[in-house]
Amino acid sequence: MSIAIENFVKAIYKNGKRDKNDTKPGSIAKELGISSAAATDMAQKLAAKDILHYEKYQALKLTEKGRKIALNVVRKHRLWESFLFKTFDMSLHDIHREAELLEHQTSNFLADKISAYLGNPKFDPHGDPIPNANGEITTTDTSIMLSNAKESKTYVISRLMSDDKEFFDFCSQHGLKFGNTVLVSKQFSKNKMTQILINNNTIILNEDFTSIIYVNKNE
Repeated sequence: MSIAIENFVKAIYKNGKRDKNDTKPGSIAKELGISSAAATDMAQKLAAKDILHYEKYQALKLTEKGRKIALNVVRKHRLWESFLFKTFDMSLHDIHREAELLEHQTSNFLADKISAYLGNPKFDPHGDPIPNANGEITTTDTSIMLSNAKESKTYVISRLMSDDKEFFDFCSQHGLKFGNTVLVSKQFSKNKMTQILINNNTIILNEDFTSIIYVNKNE
């Protein structure tokens, strides 16, 4: 399977999991930095191979075959992120960048070895679930966007859904990490901002941040 195909089906899978659920060829093209014409051409070729369903002007949908390909790539990516984070204490941005390269060069055999070495983790350092060797995600996602969290309630950070360096640098500086606890002290709904308390520090975040930071209730 070529790198281009792996990246294409992975982009469809990931976009389909986001709140906007936008998997139209133009959106996938933007995600991958290619032209809309190139995305449409790829979609038609993959439809002929039963990897996805393609209809003109409609969202792309992976077949079961395509979903397995996507989850296999996602598994390798997130295992490499977990390995690099644990072994070298690399930043969240750096592990993502390196995993983007390594995921395509990794055999299923090596992926299984990495998983076993790490203790078969269920989540990567961003809080994203890691599929098992059968291409299954065995965890249940009950997280919500920080922007939807209730005032005066305590939450645990469950996912940081970004690959932007400045975002991760900010999160690192302020203790916004997977597994850390935050208190939502105020929701400014009109201005789309959220005030939180973390590590005894008060921070106000705008919607650009609160829409990609996911949390679970602190039971």
